[in-house]
Amino acid sequence: MASTFDISLISNTEYKSRHSQPECGYALQPDRWTEFSIHTMEPDNLELLFDFFEEDLSEAVVQGDTLPGHVGTACLLSSTITESGKSNGILSLPIMSRKARQTLGKVRVDYIFIKPIQDFDCDMRSSFSKYWKPRTPLDVGHRGAGNSTTTAKLAKVRENTVASLKSAASHGAAFVEFDVQLSKDHVPVIYHDLTCCISMKKKVNANTLELFEIPVKELTYDQLQLLKLAHVNALKTNEHHDSADEESPVSDNQPFPSLQTALESVPENVGFNIEIKWICQERNGKWDSNLSSYFDMNVFLDIILKTVLQNAGLRRVVFSSFDADICTMVRLKQNKYPVLFLTQGQSEIYPELMDLRSRSTPIAISFAQFENLLGINPHTEDLLRNPHYIQEAKSKGLVVFCWGDDTNDTENRKLMREYGVDGLIYDRIYDSNPEQPNIFQVEQMERLKEELPIEMLKSCICPPLSHHSAGCTNNRTHVESLSNCRLKS
Repeated sequence: MASTFDISLISNTEYKSRHSQPECGYALQPDRWTEFSIHTMEPDNLELLFDFFEEDLSEAVVQGDTLPGHVGTACLLSSTITESGKSNGILSLPIMSRKARQTLGKVRVDYIFIKPIQDFDCDMRSSFSKYWKPRTPLDVGHRGAGNSTTTAKLAKVRENTVASLKSAASHGAAFVEFDVQLSKDHVPVIYHDLTCCISMKKKVNANTLELFEIPVKELTYDQLQLLKLAHVNALKTNEHHDSADEESPVSDNQPFPSLQTALESVPENVGFNIEIKWICQERNGKWDSNLSSYFDMNVFLDIILKTVLQNAGLRRVVFSSFDADICTMVRLKQNKYPVLFLTQGQSEIYPELMDLRSRSTPIAISFAQFENLLGINPHTEDLLRNPHYIQEAKSKGLVVFCWGDDTNDTENRKLMREYGVDGLIYDRIYDSNPEQPNIFQVEQMERLKEELPIEMLKSCICPPLSHHSAGCTNNRTHVESLSNCRLKS
């Protein structure tokens, strides 16, 4: 029942992970993240004292009440956090002078409570949390077949739909990347933005629509299925139509598909890169989509993780998030699937975030090492300026994916491949690849060729060659036939 206590430091240049602190702690620095980790069976019964000292610590600490250089203390009771009912948040603690009993200042404390997944037992039968097989850089379909709302060259298929995921899969995507969040009734749905637009017809002019922006979390799954979708940008451009056909029946083109539907509908040999959406705060204090409150983080993640753990089967899955705490919680709540820390790094396109761990690629590398994540997923813009980040991360045992509009350029992808990235997330994968099996299918077919005798291969029942678009070896049905032969033998 004893509690354990560790301290960690994260900066652009290093990390010191989970160890006992010196007697008088560490100097506070604006560019360094200091994290205190407590593992306890009694989270409601803790008291944390933060002692503050003058910078000069040349004197040795002596026994008794006298502490050289001591200026004040801040106190945090865990019951204060647990009574709030929130898994994560920010507290401002007063720093009190021990002698004068006056307030000297205050300290900001970001906190998270991480609990085991409710009503689910993880096991060690399979774990890929730190495993990655070295191979040629993987093609990852961004939002499936590509961004269909905000990029310069829109995808032909509506993004983040089953149809988009299947389209990318048929054009050789090893993984498909998509965004997951919860509806009001706690159904994991696939959609990029935290808000969407609903329309109301004006009584005066029945042909005129007025758009209202509403958070996805305020609509139930059934309500989301009834929406005629308009992107938030429509408020700025007065363009009320989405790129997809509004009259299309409820099918694979339906927006807001459930995560479970995607797991059941997309071929299992296609990996899922699941970005978990969460509200982010910019350094200027503004919140993403003006949402300063969201779901309880433990409840939110338990629902998403259980959906994947119970329905993914043999599918390869990688989780990712821009929120560092989400990455920490996903890594600690389950041991089966790996986690990538998404970061924009130093970018001219996106505003700087409040969280220090998200402000640069080097500190993202340190954070990924500290939390024992699989790797990082920085913006290509930052990597093109600083390609040495890639080898720096890989030298520390991390996997590197990259994302962003810069990755849509063929020459930039060529550069990234030469630099050694492990995964390229880009739009309109069908522009670059013909319909073909992905690398995992090709590897499976090669393994089967090695394992099966020649006579067995010759006797495999395959579709006629006239049905093949590029010969027998490039046809998915042929790969499946070989798998069936192996089972029959």
